[in-house]
Amino acid sequence: MANSKYEYVRSFEQPDVLLPNTWIVVRIDGRGFHKLTTKYNFEKPNDRRALDLMNAAAAGVMKELPDLVAAYGVSDEFSFVFHKDCTLFERRASKLTTTIVSTFTSYYVFLWPTYFPTTPLSAPLPTFDGRAVLYPSVRNLRDYMSWRQVDCHINNLYNTTFWALIQHGGLDSQQAEKELMGTVSSDKNEILFSRFKINYNNEPDIFKKGTVLYRDFTIAPTPSQESASTDPAPSQAPKVVVPTTDSTSASTSTPVTAARTPPLSKTAAEKDRKRRLKARIAIEHIDIIKDDFWDQRPWILTGKAP
Repeated sequence: MANSKYEYVRSFEQPDVLLPNTWIVVRIDGRGFHKLTTKYNFEKPNDRRALDLMNAAAAGVMKELPDLVAAYGVSDEFSFVFHKDCTLFERRASKLTTTIVSTFTSYYVFLWPTYFPTTPLSAPLPTFDGRAVLYPSVRNLRDYMSWRQVDCHINNLYNTTFWALIQHGGLDSQQAEKELMGTVSSDKNEILFSRFKINYNNEPDIFKKGTVLYRDFTIAPTPSQESASTDPAPSQAPKVVVPTTDSTSASTSTPVTAARTPPLSKTAAEKDRKRRLKARIAIEHIDIIKDDFWDQRPWILTGKAP
């Protein structure tokens, strides 16, 4: 920038550099999406097209920004995770957040015709807001991700029951809300099965567990899988279970720490970046609360491509 008598205005800019050695999560949310879902007649309680569009937009963000190590989404929100060693944009909160929000929104609008080919967008267009939150430890980061997945389950169970009462039970929204007041998970499961023959366990995993994105490198076997491979008895894949209570804490899990690795040289860092750019973005609907997900994909927490 050329020097001029007006350059003094730069002094009004406030520094917003995020703390070093902390995990950065940028969470975005749709603005006014209740009106948007009504305007475009989204299916209730879940519209698979809309969820697939959100996931495709998130995959676009992951491809654009190789510094991202993972993302988790549900409904109209997505959380994007930068490794604690990330130095992108010198860790400026405003730059990281606005880049995520603008890139995601661009892909969302661009990809809309692919998922809603007969319903063109019109003003007001979809928009998103975002915030950057810091988590000092792997345990904090995993608890955050677990919180979002538990929230996904709780909200989806409620919405599935709520809309079953309306669509199949003949209630209006106020009556359905009153019917569910004070109920717990077991009550909602009982309503779904006894009245509407709906087994919640058979609902699609994308609705119950949300969506996790990560770069698809070689999946590492867990210790239990390694020991099972030497057993003559056939091994079974670990069962993935979503919590069925209205309040679940992941803090009872075994403490997790990420191995501290020395910083890469410039040459090695560039090779690592290229590997990340070339890696396929995996989109899955699986349990991220248990250790299995993280143990099988250690590069997410180390931040280094294997």
